[in-house]
Amino acid sequence: MLSTSSPDFSFFSPSKGSSRSVVSSSTGPSRSVVSSSKGPSRSVVSSPPVVTKRIAHVPAPPPSWFPHIKRKSSPIPAPDLPREVKRLRAAPKRVPRKSPSVPASRSSSRASSATDSRPPSPEPIYRGSRSRSASAFPGWDDQCPIQSRHWKATEDGEPGENHWSSEQIVKRLMKSYKPYFRNHDDPRDYSFKPHPTRYPVVELEYPNTGAVEQFILLAPKDKDHYNPIMDLEKSLYTIIECYLTPAQQALFGSIPSETLSEALSPLPSLSSSPPNSPSSDSISSSTYSLSGLSSVSSPGAKPVPLLRALQRAIHRQDGPLFRTTMDKINTLLRTLKYPPVPNDPFASPPCNSLKYSVTQWTQTGMPKKVLMRIIEENYQRSVGPYVQSLKAYEAFSSTVYGELMPSLAYEMIQISRLREDSLFLDLGSGVGNVCAQASLQTGCRSYGIEVLPGPAKIAREMKEHLAVRCRMWGVRLGEIELEEGDMLKSSRVNELIPQADVVLVDNKVFDEKLNEALRPKFLDLKEGAIVISLKPFVSSLNARVTERNVDDISAIFDVVERPYHSGSVSWGNSGGSYYVHRVDRAGYAEILARFENSRVGTGRSSRMRRS
Repeated sequence: MLSTSSPDFSFFSPSKGSSRSVVSSSTGPSRSVVSSSKGPSRSVVSSPPVVTKRIAHVPAPPPSWFPHIKRKSSPIPAPDLPREVKRLRAAPKRVPRKSPSVPASRSSSRASSATDSRPPSPEPIYRGSRSRSASAFPGWDDQCPIQSRHWKATEDGEPGENHWSSEQIVKRLMKSYKPYFRNHDDPRDYSFKPHPTRYPVVELEYPNTGAVEQFILLAPKDKDHYNPIMDLEKSLYTIIECYLTPAQQALFGSIPSETLSEALSPLPSLSSSPPNSPSSDSISSSTYSLSGLSSVSSPGAKPVPLLRALQRAIHRQDGPLFRTTMDKINTLLRTLKYPPVPNDPFASPPCNSLKYSVTQWTQTGMPKKVLMRIIEENYQRSVGPYVQSLKAYEAFSSTVYGELMPSLAYEMIQISRLREDSLFLDLGSGVGNVCAQASLQTGCRSYGIEVLPGPAKIAREMKEHLAVRCRMWGVRLGEIELEEGDMLKSSRVNELIPQADVVLVDNKVFDEKLNEALRPKFLDLKEGAIVISLKPFVSSLNARVTERNVDDISAIFDVVERPYHSGSVSWGNSGGSYYVHRVDRAGYAEILARFENSRVGTGRSSRMRRS
């Protein structure tokens, strides 16, 4: 073997102890190898005898034979050699070797034989290669078609004795609150300090007839606890923005809220009220008659719009100014809710203009601000006082309590396109907050089941208070059904699954055993039904269809992964993903047919090879 580092020309020198003989003959391929006298000799002799010629020096092979060996730029001068040696140094002509012609079945190369006879591999099939595209799942902020619905409540909004108001919530937790307002003109005025019975309180008129709620003017010692002053302020701004016409809004002034990108428009013409509407006459007559109540003034000072005066009182912590302003605001709201009776006994009685505004939402839908305000108010009063008890769960188990925030629930409900005639199921509903939001946001029928007794009890109370809260705002609520029990054993779940349009499973902490037990229930879902979960019910998204998974239960799903952002869930500040599964048996049948055809084609090609 020749060295690959550098050519050793001394190996061919006559000074070596061995010599090589190359024997050639014109008659046949006979050769004789003769070793040195110091070692054993071996000879292969064939007849007839040939004449040999000893060559004293064998030249080095040409550089082209070893392209991987680096050589110096200056070549070694060739000595004066005999003609025979020069002929040997010439580069030989490479003649391509011809392989023997043998049948393909007896070829020495198995790989080449398999390549020549194997049919082309079938195109791989994936779950996502079904006819229905991911566009079936719109983005939550897409322009989803608004379903025509009557939102107006038929009943009056009087809360009743058993209603949990803001006053009752703060009164129960009075020790955890502190003074916020004070009387700057009278330091000895203690009426704005906490007291078991003589606490500072104001009321707020809600849109529906007879709806009013009282708020205690105290601040929580813990900033994360319920703040009745902030709650009052948000509800008031929502009523003015979403229930009043621009002419009525001008009576209160621009909303000084940082949540709005710009202040409301100034007073427009009174023709902005719908012509021939029941409220147009009463609005136009009350707008000017109440102009004296639309500001707060002090001696020698310019009148201040009501909402600006209210904001000034909050910033200055001026208790008397806050009370005075709220009295004027409530007077204006009561006048709009209960307009004067006309002198004509045959004239139609005036209606509540705030409640009438809900009828204008039939084609536009409920304003999102109203929806979120009702959800937040109800949660603060029905669930907020029991937050600590909800944390009593077994760690690292399937019963760890967690909630979806209203913003994420709103997005899920939007993309699922629930309607008033839809059925929404929440398996593991907790306190029932998502069921409540789905029924309020779309008017659909919702059902929730929760295995833990604590959250299930809170959910039942929350349902009753939500019905009252919706009446106060003058809106209708869809039917809500809540059950305490095991979702795997409930006969009601088995009954409703085939009817469900959307199923929500907050399975973020469910163990694998529970998730696997839920999958067979989804076989009863109707075509087009949606399952929304925090963990996917498929092994992998858009997996390749193989012999192992072609008959899997989850193959009926067309799955899309969607992100959620920070603040969307209660168990962490980071974002994550949720998964939208749509039952698509038609698409699965198409994929299955393609897979069966490819499998039949592969089997036929294999039989042809064997034959």
